[in-house]
Order: sequence, then structure tokens, then C-alpha cells
Amino acid sequence: MHILLLNGPNLNLLGRREPGIYGTRSFEDYLPELREAFPQFELEYFQSNHEGELLDKLHEVGFSYHGIVLNAGAYTHTSVALADAVAAISTPVVEVHLSNLHAREEFRQKSLLGRHCVGSISGFKLESYKLALHYFDGLRPKRVGFKV
Repeated sequence: MHILLLNGPNLNLLGRREPGIYGTRSFEDYLPELREAFPQFELEYFQSNHEGELLDKLHEVGFSYHGIVLNAGAYTHTSVALADAVAAISTPVVEVHLSNLHAREEFRQKSLLGRHCVGSISGFKLESYKLALHYFDGLRPKRVGFKV
């Protein structure tokens, strides 16, 4: 299964940006751990601080990949264009956030994307990505029958 891990603005600063909220590891440091934990997936990673590049990536893979794990960062709360793109594609999307959005500022508690996603995971720091990948692992076809 081909899964896209798609990160939005400021997530390139993980490990340095507000470590009390987002943790002390960069996503690039965490990615090998994800790949090791989920060898059954072909994981592709893309990050951009630019809304148009995120839209282009969703359009590029949104009809051919098996799943998308999307952390849209602040665009979660502001981007109608990203919400429309998630609604338009057929690939299932799981929305993830490192912090618990419901414990944050009021404006961060509303997601424009969530209604178009199969689910949302927040508050588990980088482990939020593993939880999303567990969802996609549950969708994989399983062998039935007896081992010979």
C-alpha cells in the first residue's frame, strides 16, 4: 500500500519549534522509525509551507494512493481550498495533529478539513502518525485460511 505523509506549514521546524507543545524530535528523525514500524507500506513524505504545493500534492496522489496522513498545520483552521481538495479526492485521508487541538486556543479548535477526512487524531505528538497508519493497516487485505 502506498501512503503519503503530508505535512503543512512550520512542521519543518519540529524539534526546534515550541518543544513543550510539539516535542523535541524532527519529523525527519522520526520517519525512519515509522518506516521500520510499518514495512508493509511504501511511505512517501512531503512537507511544504506553501498552500498551493500542498494542494498540488493532494491532486497528484488523491486518486491513486491507498491513503494520506495529513497534518495541515495552521491551514487546518483557515484553508477552504485544502478542505475542498480533501473533499474532491477519492483517497481516504486521516487528519493528524501533534497537540490536542481542544486544549489549545479557541481558533485552533475548529478544523475545516475534519468533515472530509475518515478520522482525526490529535494530542499524541509524533505518535499521532503511528495511530493513523494503524488505521490504514486495518484496511489492508488479509490472508484467509490455513498456513501450509
